[in-house]
Amino acid sequence: MAEPSYLTAVRESYDTVAVDYVERVPPPAAMDPLSRAMLAGFAEFHRTLAPGGYLLWGDYVGDERLEPTRGYGRPVSYESYLLPVDGVAGLLEQAGLVVTARLEQEPGGRLNRPHACLLARKPPRAAAASAARRQGTGAR
Repeated sequence: MAEPSYLTAVRESYDTVAVDYVERVPPPAAMDPLSRAMLAGFAEFHRTLAPGGYLLWGDYVGDERLEPTRGYGRPVSYESYLLPVDGVAGLLEQAGLVVTARLEQEPGGRLNRPHACLLARKPPRAAAASAARRQGTGAR
């Protein structure tokens, strides 16, 4: 018996999306060292936050490496990396937090580069236990 055409279309669409997802979201081992370190830091926030607790993250954002020579009126020598806000939001979510609000500011006035704030929440215990039961892992 031939499969209905709508099932074939769904299967093909799923495969297309799944392949795209795998390419866009690498496992932590394939991440660059900074992303791995940030993921570990966000996982620690998740571990220590009370169920339902919030984390407010804010920083300059972008996709560039900075090497300032002066800071606060003094000579400095260090490297700094700006990260895309979507990448940071993804790391928060990979750590088990839910991004509930986002503020992005473009340069202007006193801001000389884009800035973003993300508000993330650790799911309440009941929601976390329910999700764990659905996945068959049990509550932690």
